[in-house]
Amino acid sequence: MRDVSIVGIGQTPVGEHWDKPLHILGSEAILMALQDARLEMPEALFVGNMLSGQLSRQENLGALIADHAGFCGIEAAKIEAACASGAAALRMAYMAVAGGLYDVVVASGVEKMTDAPAEEVTLALTAAADAIYEGEHGLSFVALNALLMRRYLYEYGYQREDLAGFAINAHRNAVHNPNAMFPRAISAEAFARAKMIADPVSLLDSSAIADGAAAVVVTTTDLARAQGLPAVRIAGSATATDSVALHDRRDPLFLQAAQTSAQRALAQAGVGAEDIDFFELHDAFTIMTALSLEASWFAPRGGGARLAMEDAISLQGRIPICTMGGLKARGHPVGATGIYQVVEATQQLRGQAGANQLQGCRVGMTQNIGGSGAIVITHVLERVE
Repeated sequence: MRDVSIVGIGQTPVGEHWDKPLHILGSEAILMALQDARLEMPEALFVGNMLSGQLSRQENLGALIADHAGFCGIEAAKIEAACASGAAALRMAYMAVAGGLYDVVVASGVEKMTDAPAEEVTLALTAAADAIYEGEHGLSFVALNALLMRRYLYEYGYQREDLAGFAINAHRNAVHNPNAMFPRAISAEAFARAKMIADPVSLLDSSAIADGAAAVVVTTTDLARAQGLPAVRIAGSATATDSVALHDRRDPLFLQAAQTSAQRALAQAGVGAEDIDFFELHDAFTIMTALSLEASWFAPRGGGARLAMEDAISLQGRIPICTMGGLKARGHPVGATGIYQVVEATQQLRGQAGANQLQGCRVGMTQNIGGSGAIVITHVLERVE
């Protein structure tokens, strides 16, 4: 396999883009990424998206965006893996370049969620769960995460407020992210009195629906060096799956797919969890943050919440997470989230994260989760010296 690197990044602000249809929003991020890479035309395009058919009544999204971006004629396809669609698109691009099919590929993610009524969006998102055994019984993703959070608090003796540090950290980091949907700090007091959605999950435990698009250009590391492009190497890329329904898992409080994909990606990169300088994880809910940290060896079982309580996840902490605000404060346009994570990790490794820059960081990890842990895609990224 050929060595693969990211050489261009682009992102739109996350928010409510009522004035832009799906394909225009997606094209903007792609063109920004190509401009950043000083390239004009990719050989292939993979678009991560979950909800275009349900909320925008638009399928055939890969061809549509390729057409409007000016790339008619190239290979293009929509890639769907629930909320992990963005990372799945990157993995497709990675495999295409690593396998020698193409030299320059764009992986993008785009989602439009705010145009539809909240009830329709909630119903659409349940398609990432088990339609028969969870969806038909009215279990939304807030409800599923509430079940997980309630059990976690019971098993390990925590109080709901013990997870506040995850949301506080995300919002603190989003303050300096010009693309964040919620660039404002929150306090422990605000977290404690936040409106309850599905006990014990409150408004500040969960990420918001949003619109947004992000894109990366990938090529061979040799070509990046030859062209003098600022490259970030994809040192590890792995996907793993678990049962879709929570009740089918041997232990609902353990994200087996997260551990398996992290293990594979770290092994491919030749590093361990102790070598990771920062972790862009999938903090759609505070409980998923704790479980992701535990599954990926940054905390023992039941110890994820402790990292939040000790502020070990801050920019100055032992394992910085969500360095630009994460899903919670940057926003969670589901099909684009995995690419936003990689764009932000690339900024860190390039030294372009502004006030949120981690000093001396060399290796970062991103992890994008589909459903309540049914598919997890992990990438290890490394600065090219």
